[in-house]
Amino acid sequence: MKNSWLPPEIEKKVNGLPYTENTTGMSGAGVLMYEDMVLKIQPVAPWTEREVTMLQWLAGKVPAPEVIACEEREGKLYLLMTRVKGKMACDEEFLARPEMLIPRLAEAMHMLWAVDVSSCPVMRDQEAELAEARFRVEHGLVDTDNVEPTTFGPGGFKDPEALLYWLENNRPSYEPVLSHGDLCLPNVFLTETGIGGFIDLGDAGVGDRWRDIALCRRSLRSNMEGKYASVKRKVDADRLFDALGVAPDPEKLKWYLLLDELF
Repeated sequence: MKNSWLPPEIEKKVNGLPYTENTTGMSGAGVLMYEDMVLKIQPVAPWTEREVTMLQWLAGKVPAPEVIACEEREGKLYLLMTRVKGKMACDEEFLARPEMLIPRLAEAMHMLWAVDVSSCPVMRDQEAELAEARFRVEHGLVDTDNVEPTTFGPGGFKDPEALLYWLENNRPSYEPVLSHGDLCLPNVFLTETGIGGFIDLGDAGVGDRWRDIALCRRSLRSNMEGKYASVKRKVDADRLFDALGVAPDPEKLKWYLLLDELF
């Protein structure tokens, strides 16, 4: 039986193969998991097209999905990729072993930051991030229901416009590296012996390493505190700084976490 709803080239490669649907994560994409492939279905948008560009550029540089086929159909982008090895870093197997998980997350960041970005085709510096944030604010795309409780309202910012104004006028110093852009635990795959790979690379490019640090630390803390599961663990997420070999920078952490509230 053919999957007539799929673009022709994609359909040829997956026709008849069993799959499951993956609903982990917050990207809003449809994700079909095959034995050794992944089909990601998203609206055609700048960030979905950036992901294809970055995956092609990253080939051979870091473990990431390889593009098998990519087609557009009726406003949607169908991206068929190879499947990376391992399990998500938020898997119970790893959360139960923070003494292994935290150094492995630091290793993943150092792996990204070691890549030579001189030929990187995507720029995700503060100018690019703020320009996209402004577009989202001006077009009413900020989901104010999916933010930290203290971001808006009493004690916080009046609205997304006020937050954007603060961000534009309080930029921290910039430390460019190959940044993942959304380095939360579901986007890092681990194996028993190392880094399996990185997924969801639509926000990757030349960016600030502190965005990776801020989002990874927040994700680690949320997962350890049981935000996404019933198990709660008393693990200090700041151990990530020791594993990275960097001192905490509260101002940079604050700026990048607040920037992420607009995405």
